[in-house]
Amino acid sequence: MIRTIIAGIVSFLFIFVATASASTSGTSADPLITLTYAEGSFKNALKTEISQMLGDAADKAIGKLDALFGEYAGYSFSARFESLTLAAGDTVELVIGSSFVLLSGSANISISKGAVVNATTGSEVVSGARLSYNQRYFCAEATVAIIKADSASMGMVDGYYYVEQAKPIRTHPVFKDVLETDWYYDAVDYVYINGLFAGTSSSAFSPKAYMTRGMFVTVLHRLDGLPATEPTGRFTDVQDASLYYYQAVAWANANKIVEGYADGTFKPNDPITREQMATIMHRFADYKGYDLSAPGSVYDSFPDSGAVSSYAMDAMRWVVSNGIINGSNGMLLPRETATRAQVAQIIFNYDRAK
Repeated sequence: MIRTIIAGIVSFLFIFVATASASTSGTSADPLITLTYAEGSFKNALKTEISQMLGDAADKAIGKLDALFGEYAGYSFSARFESLTLAAGDTVELVIGSSFVLLSGSANISISKGAVVNATTGSEVVSGARLSYNQRYFCAEATVAIIKADSASMGMVDGYYYVEQAKPIRTHPVFKDVLETDWYYDAVDYVYINGLFAGTSSSAFSPKAYMTRGMFVTVLHRLDGLPATEPTGRFTDVQDASLYYYQAVAWANANKIVEGYADGTFKPNDPITREQMATIMHRFADYKGYDLSAPGSVYDSFPDSGAVSSYAMDAMRWVVSNGIINGSNGMLLPRETATRAQVAQIIFNYDRAK
């Protein structure tokens, strides 16, 4: 009889934890008890009551309860999906009942034990598989799975999870022309670590060199995880598949991120202007489904806001209002070119603002 009671209590708690982990307090699925209460007051009171009722016979069951609640000490917990940003090389460990959805970037999954189910397609996931966007990967019973970001990535996670950041790589031992005292140091560090920029040589970043249109689109293509796109031959000056920016321009044009010029060219080697950059960033954010609202009146405070071309006005208002472009010496300088350091800072700002 005692064993039956203990087994019933353990089964009840297992069902309760699974329910609390998958639902929101105050809903029909979890009307009264919060997870904090369950792990604290409720568990302790129940343990005391069991001990009083059953004495030493309950010790084994209580040990199982402690293991159930304490096995994932040090893990983060989300009772509902929450956003998670990963740098290249970061890993997320998932356990029973946890789920992950990849929104952007590139990541793969390895399964050390148990099984992971793609709840979107209803199929079991093979260890080593690359994750698809907007599909829910769910950990079944007794499962441990590791998701590793191959590039800067964003996702949604729920349940128990543990994030381990890749060992940081600092730029100053690599690039002799980027010092820790430079205003763009952290931004260059970010784009280098995440594989968005390479150096101009093994020891130089060339922060003051200008950024071309082809370079900028290539950076955004990397930021999106390098998706493959069938080339269309849309631009007369982007026909050579061996060009480093060929696939990036095809991807950007196919997704309406770039449109090129009226004469059918893209001009990939032309220095990109600040208003062109703002426009492309704005279209990229739209392609990613991000909020395009422009709060506040920061844009109107710049004395040269009237110099922005009509095609770029909404985009410039958005990047300025969201702190992506902050101006230079109090000016927007919309038709000026941008340096590699400035673009690194803009990409860094964009990642923090999105």
